[in-house]
Amino acid sequence: MTLPFFPLPLFPNLLSNTIYLISPLIIMPSSHKYALVTGACSGIGYRFARALAARQYALVMVSNRDREIHDTAARVTADFGVDTRPLCIDLAKPEAAQQLFDSCKDLDVEVLINNAGVFSFKDLGPQSLSFMELILHLHIETLSKLTLLFAERMKARGGGYILNSSSLAGYAAFPGISLYAATKGYVRLFSESLWYEYRPHRVEILSLCPGAVATDLYGLPPFYQNLGVRLGIICRPEKMVEKALQRMFKGRRVYIPYPLVNVPMKWLMGILPSCLIRLIYT
Repeated sequence: MTLPFFPLPLFPNLLSNTIYLISPLIIMPSSHKYALVTGACSGIGYRFARALAARQYALVMVSNRDREIHDTAARVTADFGVDTRPLCIDLAKPEAAQQLFDSCKDLDVEVLINNAGVFSFKDLGPQSLSFMELILHLHIETLSKLTLLFAERMKARGGGYILNSSSLAGYAAFPGISLYAATKGYVRLFSESLWYEYRPHRVEILSLCPGAVATDLYGLPPFYQNLGVRLGIICRPEKMVEKALQRMFKGRRVYIPYPLVNVPMKWLMGILPSCLIRLIYT
């Protein structure tokens, strides 16, 4: 590689001369790189946005709630001084992934956090068809398309990071949350498979598989959320997010928070006989 010529002023010492010569080659700080976070106006997604802003990433923050995402983005900018670009997009629409990808075509997106999701605890029936369509589009179609589109762009740019939110529920059959568990199982297997495919291209893909998290996703009152945290069976989102990002940047394939509780739970769920599942559910 031929370096450009820069006239060298008379600095008083060799260290200053060296810094002057290599300064054109110094990589731009991460504030010039973007992180894209879906479901970013509340809960875990909001925590991801703040944690990445603290690392001086500029942000593309996505939600289907227009006013809330603009207010949240303004708050993150005020707190961390980074550029934030709020986007109101319904990610449950078939065209949403391509729309979001096209909106970021002029940005250097180094990190993608596929966090947007929905949860519902009830038996399926004829009235569930609309919810089924929503969750399949959101958890599977949009997430898969975004992962592939941005993984290819990251491959071309020389590397990047993707985190896909799965769940401990994706390891077993769960009556009452059958759609949620099934789609999260897909996210886990899809993400782990792509980890092998894209790692040679320096694109790291992490599958995040938490158990219960202290957010409003499950409709659990704050008292019981705090009780679960104290008992060690529910994790705080800010702590989980920080550890998940650390593992993503290290190139890990899967992260299960609270491993002393959740890893044995994962294996236990996988070996429960169907008669016991029926007993628990009924």
